[in-house]
Amino acid sequence: MEKEGVFICIEGLDASGKTTQARLLVEELNQRGFEAVYTTEPSRGEIGRFIRKRVLQREGRVPSVVEALLFAVDRLDHVEREIKPALKEGKIVVSDRYLYSSLAYQGAAGLDLNWIREINRLALIPDLAIYIDVPPETVFERIRRKRTVMEELQTQEKVRAVYMSLVETETLKLIDGNRPAEEVAKDILSIVTDFLKTCVIKEFRFLKGRETKGAFIK
Repeated sequence: MEKEGVFICIEGLDASGKTTQARLLVEELNQRGFEAVYTTEPSRGEIGRFIRKRVLQREGRVPSVVEALLFAVDRLDHVEREIKPALKEGKIVVSDRYLYSSLAYQGAAGLDLNWIREINRLALIPDLAIYIDVPPETVFERIRRKRTVMEELQTQEKVRAVYMSLVETETLKLIDGNRPAEEVAKDILSIVTDFLKTCVIKEFRFLKGRETKGAFIK
């Protein structure tokens, strides 16, 4: 598929603030005249709902291979059902978690990262991926609800290590999330707007009510 919009994902540990920041980003982009939409993984589709209810809320984790395959199937469904149609309409899609969550969480459980990439090879690669870094200890201070099977301190420490390895390879852009939400939001918006300025818009209406064919975002 020739993408016409821009695909951004926000990654982070549980309770890192990524959901808040993804929603704030969408709100700010829309206020600036872009067409931005929020989405999330596990998705809101049938497979995603199954994962939330039958996998994340169990007393113990299912085998990591099963986790990885379920998330990969949900991701492909998510891409076809939500992401591709929105991109085709020229929208900015902001996903709260995506492929890198599988690499981090199932990779931390011992699965080979190349195998995880292989079962996700049909998934779209985001144009921009941001990781909000928060110490695992802070995560536990923030969680007030019942924890999921993946919200154990040792698990989160291993997950963070995988995320940081992706930062080191420049796959993910690092944001310090251990600050007030408004400061984090400002830095994320700066990264995103700088990125959008480099995007050449081809053959689609990117801004609401305005043709931007062949133009740079100002």
